[in-house]
Amino acid sequence: MSSRTGLKILFAGIFLGMLAITTWASLQQSMFAWGGLTGPDRAWTLATLADAYGGFITFYVYVHVRERRVLPRLLWFVAIMTLGNMAMSAYMLIALARLKPEQPITALWPGVSA
Repeated sequence: MSSRTGLKILFAGIFLGMLAITTWASLQQSMFAWGGLTGPDRAWTLATLADAYGGFITFYVYVHVRERRVLPRLLWFVAIMTLGNMAMSAYMLIALARLKPEQPITALWPGVSA
């Protein structure tokens, strides 16, 4: 299987999973009636967690493409899955700090030219 096919399957799975859990949560309770972590509010809590981890996996794909070595890939995966947006913003701050002054911002995306 090619990388492109694998990514299509991954992101289609995230999309369909989010569509399913959002539909399920909507049928349990109105999104505007969420009140906490217990009882019927559990549906939107689960949907929110699924949404967050879908985003974490999406960002990790970017990290995986940028990082060439196995150990940094593994460490960033663990950091992103446990610390979420804190790890993601730390990764971007490090990547921005490593840019040379003459490099365009597009240098952050492998294969993209200015």
